[in-house]
Amino acid sequence: MAQSTWNVALLQMDIAIGEPERNYSKLESLLQQAVSEEGKPDVIVIPEMWNTGYALDRIHELADPAGERTKTLLSAFSREHGVNIVGGSIAEKREGGIYNTTYIFDREGNEAGSYSKIHLFRLMDEEKYLQAGESVGQLELDGVSAGSMICYDIRFPELSRKLALEGVQVLFVPAEWPNPRLHHWRTLLQARAIENQMFVISCNRVGISGTTEFFGHSMVIDPWGEVLAEGDGSEQIIRATIDLGLVDEVRKRIPIFEDRRPGLYS
Repeated sequence: MAQSTWNVALLQMDIAIGEPERNYSKLESLLQQAVSEEGKPDVIVIPEMWNTGYALDRIHELADPAGERTKTLLSAFSREHGVNIVGGSIAEKREGGIYNTTYIFDREGNEAGSYSKIHLFRLMDEEKYLQAGESVGQLELDGVSAGSMICYDIRFPELSRKLALEGVQVLFVPAEWPNPRLHHWRTLLQARAIENQMFVISCNRVGISGTTEFFGHSMVIDPWGEVLAEGDGSEQIIRATIDLGLVDEVRKRIPIFEDRRPGLYS
């Protein structure tokens, strides 16, 4: 039976570019903080590319081979504390190249799903250094159908709509979304929530990497598009409680999926 509510914690962290040791150490500290303060979370969410940052010119030497270090850490922590973890994303080294990959773990420490970013962001030269994923990110946590996208993916409404049509109720979005596009960030996330009548839980980084500044503003948005929690520009843990039953309620109130006319869209 699916859980009716979730307490979520977003680890809005600064990331040291090209310094995995510092980043793993910081993440472990924030994970401990997340489970020791206030109410224990059901789900913890981490930002995009937290292990290396966008050190793309050194990414082959810095990336986590097969994600093993990351998976070992997150699996052990989720099992010890009985918490689901949406592991942000990391630079993951595979035989075919480097991927920007999310790993998700359930409360028993089992890998519930993974997703590699399918839309590579040319303004940060991702396509020159990274391989694009080839499948959508759908999984189940606590009996709840969830989806995963990464940062730039939110500019492609077809992807979130595909997930919604497959029953996804909660969409997780790890990101490294920079200044000056805060208006785009907030508008796109709210649009994805409203048009798909789902929760959108987004975790952005903060800090400065080279000449690029990241503004944070991690958000929890309900299926009406209402912002339940939003961070500022500092390193912090953002918390919210979501009522998962609201998804079905909103979808019944405004039955957009029944009123679609897909035959006219192609």
